[in-house]
Amino acid sequence: MLLFKKRLISDSKYEACSVFDVNGDGIPDIVSGSFWYEGPDYTRRHQICDVAEIGEYHDDFCDYPMDVDGDGLPDLITGSWFTESLRWRRNPGNTTEEWTTTDIDHCGPIETIRFYDIDGCGVPEIFPNTPTQPQAFYKLVRDADGRGTGQFRKTTISTEASGHGMGFVDINGDGRMDIVLSEGWLEQPEDPYQKPWTFHPEWSLGSASVPIIGHDVNGDGLVDLIVGQAHGYGLHWYEQRTSDDGSRYWIRHLIDDSGSQFHDLQLVDLDLDGELELITGKRYRAHNDGDPGAHDPVGLYYYRINGGQFDKIIIDFGPAEEASGTGIYFWIHDLTGNGYPDIIAPGKEGLYLFENMGPTKEQTT
Repeated sequence: MLLFKKRLISDSKYEACSVFDVNGDGIPDIVSGSFWYEGPDYTRRHQICDVAEIGEYHDDFCDYPMDVDGDGLPDLITGSWFTESLRWRRNPGNTTEEWTTTDIDHCGPIETIRFYDIDGCGVPEIFPNTPTQPQAFYKLVRDADGRGTGQFRKTTISTEASGHGMGFVDINGDGRMDIVLSEGWLEQPEDPYQKPWTFHPEWSLGSASVPIIGHDVNGDGLVDLIVGQAHGYGLHWYEQRTSDDGSRYWIRHLIDDSGSQFHDLQLVDLDLDGELELITGKRYRAHNDGDPGAHDPVGLYYYRINGGQFDKIIIDFGPAEEASGTGIYFWIHDLTGNGYPDIIAPGKEGLYLFENMGPTKEQTT
């Protein structure tokens, strides 16, 4: 079992965060919503810009670093459901100026955003999960020297609404990353800019997490799916099977039905034993009071996959005034330099840092 040191960074209610070197001093900083917190102690807070508060939400469902304008400084990619706009915020390179925000596209309501280098160019493309709109991705246009120009090219790869949930999984094992959605998967062609991609309606995952994770859970050589219910109870894995005629089918297995609103998931080797662990938890009041279990205690967990047994270890659990979940976009990064990945967890309950201290003494003796 791992030992985590918990610390409240801020009581701000932004639901997304990230870690990167904002000011170029070689030390990672924490970014969340309207502020960035200067490393290594994260007690000095600097304003990014005003982020609109919309009801009990903020207009910030993602905080991803990308040098958009090619000036060598990491900027921010963001967006939200309410303003229906994919945006970037320009890092001014100092602590006195606000970061200016520029719309990339008015693309429809954004659940959250994920990133993958779909064409192998070395810079990840932007994949917003827009449940009411067809799936699209955005490529940063770069100049002859490979620097960002501040412009993006949009490619729409499906014809129907995407639905709630998205992930990057090579379903058919052809070496090309496919896009997994709540009602099926989009098969990547040889040229990812060929459109539309072929859609395979092979499942119905409900209000699926972002991301939906692909992983060979049982070691049979076929990729399986790990899916949280983002707006209800349940965490499951879907086992890929092959019929005698070569067709694919899927068997759903329960991981955990004790919690609701498993909105964000990550696979990381937390204990450095060479095996990936599943890290997830509750997004507190994801639809405010509208989801099953909205006011249940919040929690942050990791699961040892163990061939599909999924042994659960609680990192934090309790009332929202005291404990943390994962928000809509949490981040994992070794902030302390001890080699063990730390967890930075945002949410309506506050922004927390869980410093990974490594195995407990009982494990190391």
